[in-house]
Amino acid sequence: MHRTLPFLLLALVPALGFAQSPSPPAASDAARALAQDAVIVDTHIDAPGMLTDRWMDLGVDAPGREFDYPKSRAGGLDVAFMSIYTSAKQDDDGTAWQAANEMIDSVEALAQRHPDRFALLRSPGDVDRLRAGNRVLLPLGMENGAPLGDDLANLQFFFDRGVRYITLAHSAANRIADSSYAAERRWNGLSPFGREVVAEMNRLGIMVDVSHVSDEAAREAIALSTVPVIASHSAFRHFTPGFERNISDELAKSIADRGGVVQIPFGTAFVDPQGAADTQAHFRAINEFHRKNAELRAAGKPAQDRAAFDAAWAEAHPAPSTPIDAVLDQIDYAVQLIGIDHVGIGSDFDGVGGELVDGLRTVADFPNLIDGLQARGYQEADIRKILGGNLLRVWAAIEAGAR
Repeated sequence: MHRTLPFLLLALVPALGFAQSPSPPAASDAARALAQDAVIVDTHIDAPGMLTDRWMDLGVDAPGREFDYPKSRAGGLDVAFMSIYTSAKQDDDGTAWQAANEMIDSVEALAQRHPDRFALLRSPGDVDRLRAGNRVLLPLGMENGAPLGDDLANLQFFFDRGVRYITLAHSAANRIADSSYAAERRWNGLSPFGREVVAEMNRLGIMVDVSHVSDEAAREAIALSTVPVIASHSAFRHFTPGFERNISDELAKSIADRGGVVQIPFGTAFVDPQGAADTQAHFRAINEFHRKNAELRAAGKPAQDRAAFDAAWAEAHPAPSTPIDAVLDQIDYAVQLIGIDHVGIGSDFDGVGGELVDGLRTVADFPNLIDGLQARGYQEADIRKILGGNLLRVWAAIEAGAR
């Protein structure tokens, strides 16, 4: 399951007492009305990994989860991209394919269990028809191309299963691309296979997602793609200097120049400078942990305990308390830099261990985001673009490019 601190057990979060600030005042009636009327698209929700870890019926109230049907309807969420996340470890041990298919199965089971509440979504052209009757629509985004292995035909396989974007890499280099988190660069951009993957994604109509990858890999993917690309959940590096996981101004402009969209996340690790610094340090620390354990095993010595490492790290690095203004500032900056037509939202709900900005803690809280945008002077038409109109336009262009 994807997390900002991806190896930290979610169960540790409440026990360690991460800082919680009071939520902002309730959203206005106007904000709530717009949330219900607009098409809200969130390009990154990590519910599938949680479903395979421990099944919970998300068609009813699911305590402790940030996404479920009642919360979605309360917040006005219409299109929730389910993240099919696999880790670098699963890539290394050959289990990524199995894990990805199990997560897709779990999303299909959820829709089959509640056909009146959920529907699978495979094309932006089906949004209006399928969301009739207050359904929440569930397209799939694959976070980390590891399940593809080294077989280009697997793109067709996962397209047929409903995957409509692929984040090329995640926390480490894979067969496709380098990761922003890894100090070493295996490919210095995309691999030769990765270039083929981008071309085949264009042919099929799968969105190329450059969140998580290195600057060199993102730059190459944007240049090679014949259709717009997306950053499914990337904040702006302007606010977190040195944090390559967030997108640079240069790359954001390149995405916009080619018609794409940058989707802003809500996790403190992305929008808070201290959170970003801790996240970068954690990935380096965990890589060093794995290196040392490999040396210990090679020497016939017992390995260090992973759970103890995770607990100690979390206790030493509590998530900063961050106001909703941090997300609103990101949106303001993005609009000024790349234009209102190239900005959207990719929350990372259920993927960051509860480490979210105040006022945006579940999918029920989208009215708070709208309220904040209204307070900053955004007009309704532009708010609708940010909430989902831009992403749907880009998705339609990528689908048309495949045809």
